[in-house]
Amino acid sequence: MIRITCTNCQKPLSLDETKLPPREVSFPCPACQTKIRVDGKALNTAATAAPAPPVRVDDDDDEHANEFGEKAIIVGVDDPALRMAAKLIGFLPVFFTEPAKAREFYMQEFPQVVFIHPGQMTPPPLDAMSPIISLLPADRRKSFFVLVADNLRTLDGNAAFLYGVNLVLSGKDLPQFPDIYREAHNAHQRLYASMNAVVRERQQA
Repeated sequence: MIRITCTNCQKPLSLDETKLPPREVSFPCPACQTKIRVDGKALNTAATAAPAPPVRVDDDDDEHANEFGEKAIIVGVDDPALRMAAKLIGFLPVFFTEPAKAREFYMQEFPQVVFIHPGQMTPPPLDAMSPIISLLPADRRKSFFVLVADNLRTLDGNAAFLYGVNLVLSGKDLPQFPDIYREAHNAHQRLYASMNAVVRERQQA
């Protein structure tokens, strides 16, 4: 693994150099969308000359956590249908049992989608998930939060407000998630468009 930093917003990023093609590649910074260029050939040559030390793997580390590409995190109970839902909208699913560990990952990567899938639903607020739900508003706006629960109704705006998420999704509707996500995410983007424009202007000033 190598660490790089966005030249525009200074966001630190982790890359697995062994998964990069042997040429120069570019990709947008997940925080500010500035193009970042990485020379895969030079990195692979350096990795061959000096092998990296072994990396400790925690129980919550996921097979996709260090892969190259945009991530969606699943917090709580793992579910193959949830992983497939994340892939269908173009993200690599990364699973965390512990909300606190999910928050640590979130603050490093700012994944665009966060699935909250508690083992047991309680009345709001969802205290067990508070480490990942109770983020600062500026950090929360960087992602789209989806609460998945069988006893809630998909697109229930009142429940979404009470639980502090952007979308409530019933488990039975997971096969239709791409269409539901597209509709809900577009509405979310329209709602925050003016606010995001002001934030961008301040960052560029």
